[in-house]
Amino acid sequence: MRILIATAGSRGDVAPYAGLGARLRSAGYDVTLAADRRSADLVHRGGLDFHPLPLDRCGAEEENPARSGRSRRGSRKAGLSPVGQMRLAREFAPVIADAVAGACAAGAEALLVSGSLAPLGLVAAEGLGLPCLGVFLQPLAPTREFPPVIAGIPPCGPFGNLLAGRCAQGVLAAALGPGVGHLRRKLGVRGGAVRRRGEVWPVCHGFSPAVVPRPSDWRRGMDVVGYWWPPEPPGWEPPPRLRDFLASGPPPVYVGFGSMSPGDPDRLGHLVARALRRAGVRGVVHSGWSGLHVGGDDVLTVAEVPHTWLFPRMAAVVHHAGAGTTAAGLRAGVPAVPVPIMLDQPFWASRLTRLSVSPRAVPFRQLSVPVLADAVRRAVRDDRYARRARRIAALIRREDGARRVMAEVEGLVGGSACGGEESGP
Repeated sequence: MRILIATAGSRGDVAPYAGLGARLRSAGYDVTLAADRRSADLVHRGGLDFHPLPLDRCGAEEENPARSGRSRRGSRKAGLSPVGQMRLAREFAPVIADAVAGACAAGAEALLVSGSLAPLGLVAAEGLGLPCLGVFLQPLAPTREFPPVIAGIPPCGPFGNLLAGRCAQGVLAAALGPGVGHLRRKLGVRGGAVRRRGEVWPVCHGFSPAVVPRPSDWRRGMDVVGYWWPPEPPGWEPPPRLRDFLASGPPPVYVGFGSMSPGDPDRLGHLVARALRRAGVRGVVHSGWSGLHVGGDDVLTVAEVPHTWLFPRMAAVVHHAGAGTTAAGLRAGVPAVPVPIMLDQPFWASRLTRLSVSPRAVPFRQLSVPVLADAVRRAVRDDRYARRARRIAALIRREDGARRVMAEVEGLVGGSACGGEESGP
């Protein structure tokens, strides 16, 4: 059975799907992962075939200083603000739609699709007669229990949460609308068929119910199954300077913003250095996409290091609260200081504080030396956060989210859900 997994996003968004694909491959499936071409090495690391999607083109305009009129140094994720992402999503949606459909048509017998590409994936699956399963990293369906994860708004009561969730879905639909319409015409798919499929198709959410319990008002077929962990780099060994640094003193604090490019890296590096010094801790700083660098006797700047190896050796982790990094920190059982920047990050940051594994979230726009230093000091010195983090980690380690997805896939390919206009899961 040939399975295609299709997702959009940065490297951190792709990593869980690479791990999920590796587990499916170990069960005997032939798996291809379609994603941003910059994640090809990560996909191949899991032993999967790779199909590039033209997602990097969406950031080309603002990543190019000659066209945007500003330096990339001041850009955000992939050079885009949330408004810019929505605008360029509409512009490039037909191109992405063609790429998703092409990946599906290249021999796939079943489709697993992320939340970011779900509207396009449903049309492609319907038009090509493929079984289809949603594999989401975020709880995107509207619910009374919390506000929409991509809006960054505070809770506003059951009715307000539900209404805001429906509005957020409308915004996503509008962003991908040109691509959905283009793909429907290309494949001869009626809108009613896609709408009915979207109302009943099975969706597995790749996070722990200990972190986000399944909302009681979700429809049947939408399940929270547990995290999917990225594949381990084969034969990876820590650089000697990192191993020596860790052995030379007490556990340091990790600081990293992953694929975020949050402002001037030099200014941010000075802020981080002063905050760590003021908190009285050592630090390991991940350079990330922004090129962040912090020097000094008590701080080491590193490139890519597997979170599974590094995080358990930290006293706390300071990060942007992306879904994958949040999961890795929880799995490691260490306190967190989330610094959310955009999209779903404020939601995951709020979960960390609600779980009492973090003293507080520090939104990037509020980031300063005293605020960050205070949050780090509390996370490291107050044992309550470490104890709570270890308890959550113990719950997460007992789960096997990938196995739950494999069970869904076995049922899916037998029943051919999403295949044909009148079929159901």
